[in-house]
Parts: sequence; C-alpha cells; structure tokens
Amino acid sequence: MPESTAVTYTQTGIKGVDELLKDKGIPKGYVVFVLGGPGTGKTTLTLQFICQGAITFNEPGVYVTLDEGVTQLKVNALNFGWDLAGLEKQRKISMIDACPIRRLPGEVKIGTLTIGKREFSLVSLIDVIKKSVTEIGAKRLVVDPLAVFTLQYPGEVERRTALFDLMEGIADLGCTTMFVTELSESSIDRRYQFEEFLAQGVITMRKVVKAEGGLIRVFTVEKMRGVDHDAQPHPYKITSHGIEVYPNAIAL
Repeated sequence: MPESTAVTYTQTGIKGVDELLKDKGIPKGYVVFVLGGPGTGKTTLTLQFICQGAITFNEPGVYVTLDEGVTQLKVNALNFGWDLAGLEKQRKISMIDACPIRRLPGEVKIGTLTIGKREFSLVSLIDVIKKSVTEIGAKRLVVDPLAVFTLQYPGEVERRTALFDLMEGIADLGCTTMFVTELSESSIDRRYQFEEFLAQGVITMRKVVKAEGGLIRVFTVEKMRGVDHDAQPHPYKITSHGIEVYPNAIAL
C-alpha cells in the first residue's frame, strides 16, 4: 500500500500482535484470515480481537459463530475475564448464532420460488451480518469457523466463488474482519490454501514439535497486503488473559 495513501488502522489490542504490524495494526476494512489447527487458539484470538475493540478502543464488534453455540462461547470467554453478555447489554458487541443457517433443508421455498440451500445460506449469512453490523455500528467483524460455510460446496471452484461472494457481500460495511478457518498443513513448506489468495491478510497459528521434543505454539503474520510487517514465526501462549505473542523471540 503506497505511503502517500491516507491509511487508518485497527489495532488488535492483543499483546505482541500489533508489534508485528509495526505498532500500527491492521488497515481498516481489511479481511484477514486466521488459519490454524484444532486447539491453537483461533477462537480465543478472534474473541479477544472483538473484546479489545469494544473495551479498549470503543469500536463495537460483531461475532458470528457458525459452529459453537453462543452460550458456550460466553462461558468460555469468562475464563479469560471477558464478559460477553455484559458487553452485549451495553451494545458494544453482538454475538450471532448462525448455526441454524447450515441446518436448512436442501431446498427453501420463498413464496412460489424454490432456491437451493447453498444460495439461501449465503444470502442469509450476508443479511444477518449486515443487520447486526448496522444495529450497533460495528467496526470489527469475526466469522468463525468459515470451514462450516465453505464445506457446503464440494468443488474448489464453487468454494472459491462462494467465499468471494461472501467477501463482496460485506465489503461495503467497512469492518476490519477476521475469518477463522482450518489450516490443512502445519509444516513450513506447506501448500497455500485457496483462501490465502483471496485475503488481504493471513495469520497462521500452529503447534509444532520441537527438535528436542515437546510442542511450541507458533504465530506468524504470513501476509498483510501493502503493509510492512514482521513475517517471522514467533512463539505465543494461551494465558489466563488470552493470547500473548512474543515478538522478540523466533520460534523456529
């Protein structure tokens, strides 16, 4: 991104992450994919992103869950000191349970018109996001996990098209957005996933076996289009206060 362009940024508020982004954060309006395997803390990171926005930066946020129920997310968040229910009452965040969208029948009738479940799911998801963002004036948005949505489409071309349509559908909202999805391979020389080519930013969270034994958690800002950033792999921990990344240490 040219330096002459007036760019504003969304600070994540997550310890160590903004340092990797030259203390600026993510350019406002970017779509960043958070990729990681099970148990790497993807949901914790994105909940922290939403909560930090609401509490620290006065930026309301919308969290859309396509898998885990909102009630369980609220319970889990309390372990980190995040009172999601309280923030909802203050209209600082909105927690959206979009699980029913993926449980629709194969075809949906709207009046005399019959459309496929997939098309209806995409339209419904975009609609619920737009309404929720507008209601609280959200500046941040999370959709977790994206894989539940894309798995409705058997072919890679279909998945790529649906994902592009989703991104296009929310683009005019201007939210700084994180999409959570699974990392198919955790090795250094892994193949890139199609989502990474569509995103303006990519963060990976991995658990890697150390040469001397044991596991280390590795956090990498692999892509942040047009923005100077630290792309080295850094260790991180899931603490009682959320994710902490250690920018002064190299993980591998």
